[in-house]
Amino acid sequence: MELWIPLTILGAFMQNLRSAVQKHLKGRLTTLGAAYVRFLYASPFALLYLVGLKTGTGLPWPEPNLAFIAYCIAGGVSQILFTALLVYMFSLRNFAVGTTYSKTEVVQVAILGLLFLGDTVSLIPAIAIAVAMVGVMAMSAGQSRISVGRLLAGMTEKSTLVGLTCGAFLGASVVFFRGASLSLGYEHGAWMSAAFTLTSAVVLQTVGMGIYLAVTEPKTMRDVFVHWRWAAVVGLAGVLASIAWVTAFTLQNAAYVRALGQIELVFTFLSSVVIFRERTSRAEIVGILLVVVAILTLVLGH
Repeated sequence: MELWIPLTILGAFMQNLRSAVQKHLKGRLTTLGAAYVRFLYASPFALLYLVGLKTGTGLPWPEPNLAFIAYCIAGGVSQILFTALLVYMFSLRNFAVGTTYSKTEVVQVAILGLLFLGDTVSLIPAIAIAVAMVGVMAMSAGQSRISVGRLLAGMTEKSTLVGLTCGAFLGASVVFFRGASLSLGYEHGAWMSAAFTLTSAVVLQTVGMGIYLAVTEPKTMRDVFVHWRWAAVVGLAGVLASIAWVTAFTLQNAAYVRALGQIELVFTFLSSVVIFRERTSRAEIVGILLVVVAILTLVLGH
């Protein structure tokens, strides 16, 4: 089995865990505060990982170049804008429609990867990516109880544009982080390039978003330190997810990684049904089956 596959599955699992803890924190922090702890408390863990990797392997430090800096900043800003747009979308009247369209991120990664990095997608993975997108959108629509007719009718609404833009920024962050890691060259090894990219991005995001919150939500900045125990769990789970994701992006086309990464939804679906005994709609069941088919097609046919 190629290394990027278990790394992606690990990244999806840890991201699922991080999201669950963030929801717990959401009742104690503002939306942006709960998002910020993802960066703030991940920073020290990312730095420890980078230094530990350097000490353990003896690999030379990567030498940042202009392309790396540009990709890193673009990726970090894209991820923050995705978070801000997601928060804004929830205030819109038809936010459920917008949320569903944001799931087109799976396909947008493939398009942006081709435009910015020249990453091409062969036929069978392209089919798998398209099936995954349909499955994810079906699950999202099912969870929000949106009919196909309403989804089509909402194509001209503001929430749809915001949702598509939200997905584009999430997709762009993935592509830019892959570009940053690849720009460092392979002589350092995929693990070191990925670790250096991850740490640089997280530190930039921590500083940038920290300044913004200090000016706009000073109480939130205090609260993120008050609730440090749960926030530290978010940071640890988040950095483990990011290590796996960014290393996988370095090893493989980001579109393939994100498509396989939809296995996170399978984890969520199983936990909601098995652990929490939640009822599911027909659309959710169809959606999860499509995602599973897409994952199997991608892993066996890429």
